[in-house]
Amino acid sequence: MPELPEVEVVRRGLERWVAGRRITAVSVVDPRSIRRHSLGSEDFRGNLLDATVLDVVRRGKFLWMPLSDSPSSSVEPHTALVAHLGMSGQLLVESPEQPHEKHLKVRLSFSPRGSDPEELRFIDQRIFGGLFVTSLVPTVDGLPGGGGSPWALIPDEAAHIGRDPLDPHFDIEALHQKLRARKTGLKRALLDQALVSGIGNIYADEALWAARMHYARPTDTLRRPDTERIIHAARDVMSRALDAGGTSFDSLYVNVNGASGYFSRSLNAYGREDEPCHRCAAVGLSTRIRRDTFMNRSSYSCPACQPKPRNARL
Repeated sequence: MPELPEVEVVRRGLERWVAGRRITAVSVVDPRSIRRHSLGSEDFRGNLLDATVLDVVRRGKFLWMPLSDSPSSSVEPHTALVAHLGMSGQLLVESPEQPHEKHLKVRLSFSPRGSDPEELRFIDQRIFGGLFVTSLVPTVDGLPGGGGSPWALIPDEAAHIGRDPLDPHFDIEALHQKLRARKTGLKRALLDQALVSGIGNIYADEALWAARMHYARPTDTLRRPDTERIIHAARDVMSRALDAGGTSFDSLYVNVNGASGYFSRSLNAYGREDEPCHRCAAVGLSTRIRRDTFMNRSSYSCPACQPKPRNARL
């Protein structure tokens, strides 16, 4: 499943190529990929034709493109095209002459702009993702909906999603109070998108390793410096992942596949079962990374750097 840095790579790529352009044609190749648009293909097409994409916005792993009948970015939008990437969804910016991909699901054509490619293609091999048009609603806190947006608006379906650690409006104190009020394990809380968005299994393990905290640390025992440490660690690891992901994709190939250069080069915990802990090795210890079963998946940590608390909560 793509996580926040991978989706931000997509947002930045799309922003460069589609923001400010008018949609001139819509082709739904496979209606299964717009199943979240309950009114069907014709309504989906009708909502997009002649609309201008004002911007590309992200909150956590949620991506949307505000739409307007006016090309002016000063006009507040009321609807947005939402992209849910699922496990294998890709958004590719292509020239019309480029052969269609095997798993092409939806194709949008844009008004000409210099030498910019004129098509945005949604590709999805496993069909877990999709596109839909929805209404924008005011944000609860009155602040911009997400990265890339000047408007205090968010898709109705994402209104419950918390802000992510890379959001300039992220409120550590508010998160700390919510964590203290819960009686759950720290990693479980980090994966709760309603609390804090964008942190998936991989980055949770990496942030916990960096912060030297065990995934089963009870959230109601956290002090404010603990909360700050884990969020700062999450910001650092995702920022480094974003830097790596941002340089590993061709500028026209706006891709999400969960395998940016970061994954193969810089992981300290995730997927490293029985391999030496880098931090321990640096001081002459031979501690090995352990893998525990967690929420029907795996959790990786160092027994020495991240000892399990006696009052552990899963």
